[in-house]
Amino acid sequence: MNKFLKEAISDFLFEYETPRQVLVKNKRVGIVCRLIQLAVLAYIIGWVFIYERGYQSTDTAISSVFTKMKGITYTNESGLRIWDVVDYVFPQHGGDSFVVMTNYIMTSGQHLGRCLELPGLATCVSDDDCVEGKHKRKMTGKCINSSCEVFAWCPIEDDRTIPSPPLLLEAENFTLFIKNSITFPEFKVVRSNLEKNVDLGNCLYHKTSDPLCPIFRLGDIIEMSNFKFIDVAKSGAAIGILIDWTCNLDLPVDECKPKYYFHGLYGHGDKSNSSLGYNFRHAKYYVEDKIEKRTITKVFGIRFDIIVQGLARQFDIIPTLTTIGSGVGIFGVATVVCDMVLLYILPKRDFYKNMKFKYTAEQGEDKGLTQSKSENENN
Repeated sequence: MNKFLKEAISDFLFEYETPRQVLVKNKRVGIVCRLIQLAVLAYIIGWVFIYERGYQSTDTAISSVFTKMKGITYTNESGLRIWDVVDYVFPQHGGDSFVVMTNYIMTSGQHLGRCLELPGLATCVSDDDCVEGKHKRKMTGKCINSSCEVFAWCPIEDDRTIPSPPLLLEAENFTLFIKNSITFPEFKVVRSNLEKNVDLGNCLYHKTSDPLCPIFRLGDIIEMSNFKFIDVAKSGAAIGILIDWTCNLDLPVDECKPKYYFHGLYGHGDKSNSSLGYNFRHAKYYVEDKIEKRTITKVFGIRFDIIVQGLARQFDIIPTLTTIGSGVGIFGVATVVCDMVLLYILPKRDFYKNMKFKYTAEQGEDKGLTQSKSENENN
């Protein structure tokens, strides 16, 4: 037993096994093998290394966005009124999502009380027609002049007709300033969209002539989103501004620069949406003659959502070795395919099987076969 154990340990430590190789001179098999190897090599170099950059590690960005609108306009709907940033931007804190008002319906001097519903919305013949639950407003149960009386903020807002052309059409020339900072924590790289060689006092974004300027004209943003400003300004819309940071940090860090993309999310012409445009209501409350009153404004505007995506890549030996190892393993596909052709498809498959595989028997069986062969020869 000890002798057997020593021999087993000796065989394990001091012997080396290698697979048997057979050189097959067959043009068809050789061409198939080389074509498969060439395809695998093209995949590894072209797709994995060049396109997917399998030799680099990656990191995503952490981002911060600050925005600021500029522009002044006026309306003369019921007296001259100046509109500045505080009036037409909601909210005003300069975040990455905000609304620029382009049109509105304003109802001033509302107070809580009893008044008639808007003409045509709650017609009646008697008080029985003004029953609670039949209409969207709270009914008092009285029919006055063929219209139901309601308890609401009076006078009631009439938003059935949207002003056309839009009241703040000059918003097309307002400008939007975007300040964006990002960091790639894995690589300890911090970047900003405020380039040193860009004069913020005299630049305006243009896709080809000034692509790094962070100041944008609203009309240009709408146009690059495939909308027309006069159409979306009437009933509102939503625009997505994408800031893309795709950086190769094997190059100088200054080459890591943002690209801007503009997408119309919904607005004029979106027939798939039954509620076109974008609007909300905004109220300002005050007290007059000890009576609480409000001015309610139905705001039609363009909503801007600024989205930042960042991906940085840098050379790393670990993914490089992993990619090379995976590629070497894929080369084994050529051997498997060629073996299948040799052993199961070619006419001489039995011959190739005998050349590839060597069959042996155990020592006892081999001795019996030898003795039987000798007896047959003596007879």
